[in-house]
Amino acid sequence: MAGETQTPSGPRANVKMVIDGQPHEFPAGLTILEACQQVGISVPFFCWHPGLSAPAVCRQCLVEIKGFPKPIPSCYTPVADKMEVFTNSKKVLDVRRQMLEFTLLNHPIDCPICDKAGECMLQKHYFDWDASLARNDGSKVRKAKVVDVGRHIVLDQERCILCSRCIRVCNEVARQPDLVMAFRGDRQLLTTAPGRRLDNSYSLNTVDVCPVGALTAKDFRFSMRAWELWATPSVCPGCATGCNIEIHAARDVIRRLVPRLNPAVNKYWMCDEGRLSYARVHHNRLVAPMIAGVPARWDAALGEAARLLGQVRDKLPSILGVVLSAQMTNEDLFAFSRLATEHLRTDRVYLVGAPEGWCDDILVSADKNPNTTGAKLIGGPTLRTAADLKQDLETGVLTALLLVGEADAVGPLDSLKILVAVASHQDAPVAAAQVALPLAMWAEVDGTFTNRQGKVQRLHPAIAPAGQTRSGWEIADRLGQALGSALGYANAKQVFSETRDKVTLISGADWGKSEMSVQLRFANTRG
Repeated sequence: MAGETQTPSGPRANVKMVIDGQPHEFPAGLTILEACQQVGISVPFFCWHPGLSAPAVCRQCLVEIKGFPKPIPSCYTPVADKMEVFTNSKKVLDVRRQMLEFTLLNHPIDCPICDKAGECMLQKHYFDWDASLARNDGSKVRKAKVVDVGRHIVLDQERCILCSRCIRVCNEVARQPDLVMAFRGDRQLLTTAPGRRLDNSYSLNTVDVCPVGALTAKDFRFSMRAWELWATPSVCPGCATGCNIEIHAARDVIRRLVPRLNPAVNKYWMCDEGRLSYARVHHNRLVAPMIAGVPARWDAALGEAARLLGQVRDKLPSILGVVLSAQMTNEDLFAFSRLATEHLRTDRVYLVGAPEGWCDDILVSADKNPNTTGAKLIGGPTLRTAADLKQDLETGVLTALLLVGEADAVGPLDSLKILVAVASHQDAPVAAAQVALPLAMWAEVDGTFTNRQGKVQRLHPAIAPAGQTRSGWEIADRLGQALGSALGYANAKQVFSETRDKVTLISGADWGKSEMSVQLRFANTRG
């Protein structure tokens, strides 16, 4: 119905109001700040965050309302019918300037060494306002500069502007009251609660929401400037939840992962475990094809792999198995599934993955694989389990194996006569393989994961593939060619399109670009 908004409890009338002389209409329940953002009117703030409650403590978002005796915080005040709001009157601008000056009064001027420089809200508002010299004579309240508050985080109490965002993340997101304010006035400071440390599983979100450089991550601290980073939209590989993220990288090295807004999956947050999963991308990688443990050319390695697998296929395909991983993309899984059935003519296709781990009812899934759902959809009802694989290896049913992806749960390999490994890391199966082909990882490729909700989500390459690594679908295509005929793929999008056409439950998925972050980011953006 026109003029109404549907809510869980029924229709609710929209609100008609005026902002800076222009009439607008908004759904009831919005705050004035949210209403201003919807129509492109910029109102500065520090303490407000769209994913947290609004305490109205910074007083930077003050606006004037006709009929009210003094400016009020727009982040806390709901819109009302016939309300007339002024966001840029002389009174409003003057009081905001005064509040900003109070915020800066005891703030250290250490921007050149602050990790937040370049993406600091205080720095931005200062330059947006007038960049005037401070009237402080240089005498400032001193507080602790390096406080180890948790296993991942260091606190600089002098930089803290007491916005309380981090406290609300702990209370409202992690549900762990790890941080509090102590003392009052200009001696007030952020600290850990009595008997606690900032060690909850979502602690690094406090670094994201901190508007200044008060909270810094130990793994990123002093390592890189924000303006040197390229931000690429992607999906966390840490578990089946599939949190949307940005990969921040420079010079083909991942420096950090940060959450990217997706209201249906992870909202504004991600867990610490997933955030630190990028380290594996740069550790102990297999970067060149190997034949009998010796580096080789790609064409030679593919030829030898095809010779070994082909001779088994032609003589006794029932002893040949193909192992896929729930860590792989949909595209890689589909390409190797085709290779197994069409080129190797085997129905012994197994799915393995990382073992189950801890979970919670916030974001973290017990399934530590990002694409279990996609793998099962693509593999279909004939897909065999890790338990089946272990049994077939122990009983000697399998004597030849094409092993693709992560192989933590494969089982004994000493009974195999032929082992070809397509792997990203130099692990035990690679050491045992006659031929090893280097596989690119999730941060290096185009592709998709299907999360536990059944949502197909896009990956973008953030860094160049390590060494001579290749995408799984490309390796499958070239191995198929060496076996007699290529799969016919030119790029990941083509594989995705074929997967979507043949796998009914992902038929509605879209390859289109992932939505970009709406959080405050000053990093360069690509993808």
